[in-house]
Amino acid sequence: MDIKPSAMAMPRDTSTLKQGKYGPIFPKTPACYGFSIIAKIKPGTEDNFYAYARGIETGVAATPDLLDVLKLHYLRWNLFDIDGVTYFQYMGIFDTDFDKYTDDAVAIFSSAGLDTVFENLEGFPEDWKTNPEAFVRFVRDHHRPSFLEYGEYPFVSASEIKKALNMKNAFTAMLDQLQ
Repeated sequence: MDIKPSAMAMPRDTSTLKQGKYGPIFPKTPACYGFSIIAKIKPGTEDNFYAYARGIETGVAATPDLLDVLKLHYLRWNLFDIDGVTYFQYMGIFDTDFDKYTDDAVAIFSSAGLDTVFENLEGFPEDWKTNPEAFVRFVRDHHRPSFLEYGEYPFVSASEIKKALNMKNAFTAMLDQLQ
């Protein structure tokens, strides 16, 4: 299979997209699925974001498949100021569509009794664990869709990448044994 880089311009008008349970389903792109949100943080909560990030780091170190159900490729968080107001940016790339990702995320946090860092964002619904629609509405209201996505290895899932790397490592180990 010859894998060539691919780019995809995203539609500006989302009204023509297939509708899912929570609104438009953005197409799978060369970078798979994903979303980016930008929202104001509640004043005085900046340290909570850093503490939460350390908690995820510790959790994944202890349980590497902690977030596996989300089928994440990458997750990136940023805090930045605009005119003295601090904003949070969440960027995630994953293998499932928005509806599935959202349902899975709410289920993980609700079943584990965990909070989300999003609780430190202005306007985030307090009842998000029992009201996934409110969670989705918040994310959709703060979503900033990309208008171009690129993939060096397009449309490849995280599990396919892991399998390929495991095969490479096994093949390398086998070759090392022959020397």
